[in-house]
Amino acid sequence: MVYGVILFPSTYFALRAEKKSKEKGLSVRLIPVPRHLSSDCGVCLRIFWEQRETIESLLKEEGVRMEGVHPME
Repeated sequence: MVYGVILFPSTYFALRAEKKSKEKGLSVRLIPVPRHLSSDCGVCLRIFWEQRETIESLLKEEGVRMEGVHPME
């Protein structure tokens, strides 16, 4: 499986994204932001890469601000 991460401007949006995604039955998980993506302390949402478009659409509909979507190798 190929994973990706979604970065958010604050923990509030990360928690909201996790909640909204799980309500729709999507498999997501909050993890620490990988150091190579940001030196800020915080969390991001780990997703299955093939679900990224579905999750991005959902989060936009719900007004969840995102800072970036990145594939993980």
